[in-house]
Amino acid sequence: MTPAEIKSTLAPFRAAASTFKANAVRRALDDLISPDATLHLCHPFGDLTGSEELWETAYAPLLMALPDLERRDMILVAGATPEGENWVGCMGNYMGTFSAPFLDIPPTGHMAHMRYHEFFRIENGRVTSMQAIWDLPELMMQANAWPMAPQLGAYLCTPAPQTQDGLRASGDGRAAFDHVVAMLTDLCRHPADPDPAVMKLDRYWHPRFNWYGPAGIGTARGTSGFRNWHQIPFLRAMPDRKLDAMGDLMSHWVAEGNYVCETGWPNMRLTLSNDGWMGIAPAGKEVLLRSLDFWRVENGKIRENWVLVDLLDLYRQIGVDVFARVREFNKARNLGPIMIPSGGA
Repeated sequence: MTPAEIKSTLAPFRAAASTFKANAVRRALDDLISPDATLHLCHPFGDLTGSEELWETAYAPLLMALPDLERRDMILVAGATPEGENWVGCMGNYMGTFSAPFLDIPPTGHMAHMRYHEFFRIENGRVTSMQAIWDLPELMMQANAWPMAPQLGAYLCTPAPQTQDGLRASGDGRAAFDHVVAMLTDLCRHPADPDPAVMKLDRYWHPRFNWYGPAGIGTARGTSGFRNWHQIPFLRAMPDRKLDAMGDLMSHWVAEGNYVCETGWPNMRLTLSNDGWMGIAPAGKEVLLRSLDFWRVENGKIRENWVLVDLLDLYRQIGVDVFARVREFNKARNLGPIMIPSGGA
């Protein structure tokens, strides 16, 4: 399949989800997803099978909480992986009025946004596998209900690419793919080699690059922002990080033009040590991380990088129930639906 053909498979669902009328979305999902499709969603949704489970477990509760829900794609990248599988990756924001609780997160009565990275494997015109992370901590923060340590990076509604061409990605992506893979190869030379210069950040990254991390970590600007607000705390806590292609770790890579994306479930193996990470005590425990990433290369350097990590699953692996903490923090709040007046006289 060509990248355009892969994307066209997803088009009816994307169109229905842009206004998210329940019946239209359900029909589109039934047509799109194979009955035995394996759907890997972030914690707490878990692994699902087929469109009915996806609707009942994830989409229906989200639509109940945000009744004017919209799905807004900002990046769409498709193609064949090096292994010959057809995948399409989507990055965007779910948006709507947060007027009823969602996963025990209190409603705000205001416009809310939740970034998603969703990847779909296409076979014979249907989805047979899905890997998706929704930035649920982003909703917790908007509800003033984030129960863990404050993030170091900036908090913002993640923007579309600066070039505004994320939905028009096309062309040979081999140069961008090779650049990103070379960057990751050198990135992993540190901290085994204690000299940060071994990562050659200036060779790979634009001086003004934006690193859009998940809520809980936050967004960083440039090398100094990236190192101080994400990389240094991350590597101090987990210096033995290992990436994909090691044992049971596996990523799927797709590149088009200046865009590269990767999905892995999981694709990193690490041990929490030293003084911990994001306020998490150093458990001395090996954990697996799911990371779904998009990169945009500009004039031979990475200008923007969108990253979602299933942080709530990381907490789950070390025995911290973030949703139980949300409930504890918000016992005194009214968790009923918020009725918003129409504004009429």
